[in-house]
Amino acid sequence: MEDIANKDPFLVDKNIVVALSGGIDSVVLLHFLNSHYPGNIRAVHINHNLSEHSEDWSLFCKELCQKQDIAFKSIDINITNSSNIEENARKKRYLSLKSELSKNEILCTAHHQEDQSETFLLQLFRGSGVAGLASMPKMKSFADSFLYRPFLNISKQLIIDYASKYSLDWVEDDSNNNINFKRNLLRLELIPQLESGFDGLIKNISRSAYHQSEALKLMHDLAEIDIEKFNLVLNHRIQVLPLCQLPQRRIANVLRYYIAQKDFLMPSNKVLTELISVLTAKNDAKVILKWHLYEVRRYNNELYFFDSESERSKEDCPLYNKLKDHSNFKIRFRRDGQRVRLKGKKHSSSLKKILQSANIPPWERDKLRMYYVNDTLMAMESIGEMSEA
Repeated sequence: MEDIANKDPFLVDKNIVVALSGGIDSVVLLHFLNSHYPGNIRAVHINHNLSEHSEDWSLFCKELCQKQDIAFKSIDINITNSSNIEENARKKRYLSLKSELSKNEILCTAHHQEDQSETFLLQLFRGSGVAGLASMPKMKSFADSFLYRPFLNISKQLIIDYASKYSLDWVEDDSNNNINFKRNLLRLELIPQLESGFDGLIKNISRSAYHQSEALKLMHDLAEIDIEKFNLVLNHRIQVLPLCQLPQRRIANVLRYYIAQKDFLMPSNKVLTELISVLTAKNDAKVILKWHLYEVRRYNNELYFFDSESERSKEDCPLYNKLKDHSNFKIRFRRDGQRVRLKGKKHSSSLKKILQSANIPPWERDKLRMYYVNDTLMAMESIGEMSEA
């Protein structure tokens, strides 16, 4: 799409959800999409509650949508970890948008060419590899649907011109002038200086990001080939022994690919190198590596990856769904020295041995729900039903 005038063929007949912040970029995106696809648009605003003006911005977005006859929803989130506000806000924002999106909807965000350049430079200064330098794709899988960036190849100036042409109103986020945020430092100080010495800087950076994204696709192709050929992933866990048969660069490639597919923030090269080095540690060695909000553990020559902020759902267990509506239903957890009798067995067994035989990792054993009806153990999550006698 060369300018903000032509209809985007990808979005024809799509149900579109616009991530609406109230800033000029998302306001222009909303107006543009609603002009071309009226009746197929709704908007979602994420209120981060980080500014004293947050409620005003949410109200502005609501009134803007009312004027254009667009369905609107505002979602409140709260950022508790102050060590990396930008990253935590981004993570919670996209988690909220994922939960809001239906399978038949496409999420559209207003990222543009300058945003892409800023992302590329941020990743470059962090020492990122190909995955980081590939920056933002125009389209990516998102929950059970897609995230699409119609303006990714559009300059900021075109967006400003469009807003002026249609006399659009928008809000200004006061935090955009805070150069303590690295992205703002790039936008306000570094990039303008670079542009004065390099013609076509933004377009050239965007082109470099595109080349990196093509290289990343090839690396992902290789990872998929290795995973399938050597059966490296079983039951959503990486198998250590066959993985270690690969050259180290392909081990790293598989790990990066797997982590990216889980939509985790990529670990530093130091953490990844350490992970590769402990793959061959003794089987009884306790291997736990952490980065940001994530961690990986090794157990029985399998790698388990975790998001420490993800919540376990009761609905993910069919035994829970089967028993939860009984009267006097209770959930308890295992006790030391507990013995149980599995359904179909004549004698009771040590619960500890049953959990070991079921290959339940030690850190999961105390979290498994035990389902009681009238104080009788009826079943246990991930283990099965019990004998009532």
